[in-house]
Amino acid sequence: MNIEGRSMPPKILAPDYETSDSEGDIYEERKLGSPYHKDSGVSDTDTAKDHGNPRDEMIPAVAASYRNILKQMGEDPNREGLLETPMRAAKAMMYFTHGYGQTVSQVVKNAIFTEQTDEMVVVKDIDMFSLCEHHLVPFMGKVSIGYLPTGKVVGLSKLARIVEVYSRRLQVQERLTREIAQAVWEAVNPAGVGVVVEACHMCMVMRGVQKINSLTLTSSMLGVFRDDPKTRSEFLSLVRSS
Repeated sequence: MNIEGRSMPPKILAPDYETSDSEGDIYEERKLGSPYHKDSGVSDTDTAKDHGNPRDEMIPAVAASYRNILKQMGEDPNREGLLETPMRAAKAMMYFTHGYGQTVSQVVKNAIFTEQTDEMVVVKDIDMFSLCEHHLVPFMGKVSIGYLPTGKVVGLSKLARIVEVYSRRLQVQERLTREIAQAVWEAVNPAGVGVVVEACHMCMVMRGVQKINSLTLTSSMLGVFRDDPKTRSEFLSLVRSS
């Protein structure tokens, strides 16, 4: 494949998001006997689409654990403001970690297409939200993905879905970056893959050193993105461009 002297410019594309199959999988389990059931923390649009999700069975146990945490903190989980907090928190945690119930093959499905192109494809600034596995507090930011096709391309929104699979788990940014790159590599079998993640970590903002303006950047390069400096430089310049 000719890396240098390409006749066509690389494709820089904004994420083409589809409505996620997992979006809104906040589990509806309202306490109808409670006078506060209308404020359950779950909107009508958040009702689960698939009530057969096996993770539903975990919610009562997780809610009980949150209730115990509130007690250990010295709070009264029976007061009005906290009455349904354990259930809300359990539902939220199940959503924050719904990536454990997904695989790359499930989200990519059959969206791999034959296309005779060897020009770089870059999807940049994909929103990402995750939980730090060290403190269980959020980190969030942007993911940029580039790959060099060898006759196969993937639907653009599937790159965003791959980000969701791995970000919606307990994570560290270094591993998240590597897992996204490896998933794209295996899904498309390209000549190379590059992933750059830029994120703000609440564990550095809300606690500890409390540096509110710090950002963490990580990258993972595979194939020609690692081996060929010109290809890697081209990708990084496109990611940095406004």
